[in-house]
Amino acid sequence: MTMDTTTTTATAMTTTSLLAAPAPASTGTELIALLHLASPALPIGAFSYSQGLEAAIDAGLVHDAASAHGWIAAGLDVAARGEAVLLAQQYRHWASADTIALADCNDELLAMRESFEFRQETEQMGWSLARLLDELAWGPESARAILRSMRPLSLPTVYAYAMQSAGVTLPEGLQAWLFAWTENQVAAALKAVPLGQVAGQRILFGLRQDIAAAAARAAVTPVEDASTFAPMLGILSARHESQYSRLFRS
Repeated sequence: MTMDTTTTTATAMTTTSLLAAPAPASTGTELIALLHLASPALPIGAFSYSQGLEAAIDAGLVHDAASAHGWIAAGLDVAARGEAVLLAQQYRHWASADTIALADCNDELLAMRESFEFRQETEQMGWSLARLLDELAWGPESARAILRSMRPLSLPTVYAYAMQSAGVTLPEGLQAWLFAWTENQVAAALKAVPLGQVAGQRILFGLRQDIAAAAARAAVTPVEDASTFAPMLGILSARHESQYSRLFRS
């Protein structure tokens, strides 16, 4: 399959004072900011993507609550050892205001998306979140200027900025990221399998420990070990592009 090889560009900026290296001083609103970022009401279009789940349903791999639970748990593992690891790295890069490292890691996040739909998803949601943060004046203008200079943007790059600039700790931010990912998968399963509301909540409830463990692993996994290797997921995503009937964009 072909991939867009467009690379991220960033304006030359100093790496010493865009954000203070220490975490921002506590304002007492860090939890509120975290809930805001993880909210399904965040207007970045997450509801329109299933991340391959719809194609798995079409292929008969997911057909009831048990198989949906298994699929989402496996997807959580892929997200935790891939994007979440680089999300953690971007959080550190924002803390040190290393613009070159930010651009390089953003390129790696884009390259990790092995299908057109997956690539489109992270770019669209990244752009939407960056635009929203600008509208809200979320964090320093100088740091938001870095976001505006990077095109295309991956969602984890923008999310990491929002976390760091709001004083959200990395462990809590990773848990929120992975919980939001899992919640979105459950919401997609409710519509597409379909499942009942209680069945969906049972899946989410049952994955609490998995989410916590996945976030803890992502926080300490070396960047060079980050991987999204999941051949079946990539194949299903590619097939979804020409799937006859679709509710979701991925």
